[in-house]
Amino acid sequence: MNDNNKILIIDDERINLEFFEVMLTRLGFEVSLADNGEIGLQKVVDEQPDLILLDNIMPGITGWEITRLLKQNEKYTEYKDIPIIMFSDMDEVKDKVEGFELGIDDYIIKPFNFSEVLARIRAVLRHNALISQISKRERRMAISESLNKSLVYFTEHLKKPVTDLLNDVKTLVHDDPESVKKFADSVILECETTISTIAGLENEIAQLKTEDEELKKTELSLEDLDDHFEKHFKKWNENSSKVLN
Repeated sequence: MNDNNKILIIDDERINLEFFEVMLTRLGFEVSLADNGEIGLQKVVDEQPDLILLDNIMPGITGWEITRLLKQNEKYTEYKDIPIIMFSDMDEVKDKVEGFELGIDDYIIKPFNFSEVLARIRAVLRHNALISQISKRERRMAISESLNKSLVYFTEHLKKPVTDLLNDVKTLVHDDPESVKKFADSVILECETTISTIAGLENEIAQLKTEDEELKKTELSLEDLDDHFEKHFKKWNENSSKVLN
């Protein structure tokens, strides 16, 4: 898990960008800035941040439109799971509802308190990390199921031709050349088919095992995940106290 989470801030107010860049950088975050929606969208693609802090009202592409593109447009499917915290001057319930329905993860009303913003950043990052671990666990379960199905297919496929050959041996009339030739052809065909099937299954199993090993390297238990964030929350709390005082 990346210890230095990258946060992209998209806001047309320069003072907000400068404030968050200073504060979050001091807390150990990697910070990227965009002062309009067009640049912001391009940075999402180029940098793939762990979190987006997004102003909803901006000239050009608004925060609402950025969110809609990232969450619903096929062009940005690869980035739809990046969590978004939206800033707004408006405290209307309908605006909050619209934001959540679009897919934002949290909503903060201006003027904001930095301690509140930091707490929400922590909560969203932890939630997103938890979802990521659940997805990895589900993928590993799917890999195990696929391996089991491959094994079942292999045993079932191998059992029938071997059984048929055994029956042929028992009933084979050795003094019948035609019967011997037919039996030999059957053996060759079944052996070639079985070898081809085994080769295909070996490739599939090797690929699944490789993917499983890669997932193992980044998978954390819920206990490990909590320990990870507990350590970082403690560090952020210590750093934020120094920054705010």
